Amino acid sequence: MIVKESTLDQTLIALADPTRRAILRRLLEGEARVTEIAAPFDISLNSVSKHIRILERANLVRRQKQGREHILSIAPAPLDEAAEWINAQRSLWSARLSELDMLLDKKA
Repeated sequence: MIVKESTLDQTLIALADPTRRAILRRLLEGEARVTEIAAPFDISLNSVSKHIRILERANLVRRQKQGREHILSIAPAPLDEAAEWINAQRSLWSARLSELDMLLDKKA
């Protein structure tokens, strides 16, 4: 499957920050309120909310409103797409490097 560049870009941008990766790790345990997600961080709730918006923009996190509460859950599809792209790149470069090894062995 070919991943749209903008989708892949947004996923990789979201994963580039350790705070956002920590938020995703927490959401792997199950749904959580924004305030629960923010609790372990030594940054403001506003800063955590900005990180969450980046994760939402990358479609890695879903938000549900239940009254005044905002409940977050993980949406793993973009992670699967990024993993698929990475694996395709790995396969491509492994094949190219194997060909190079064979060429170098023939010359030796």
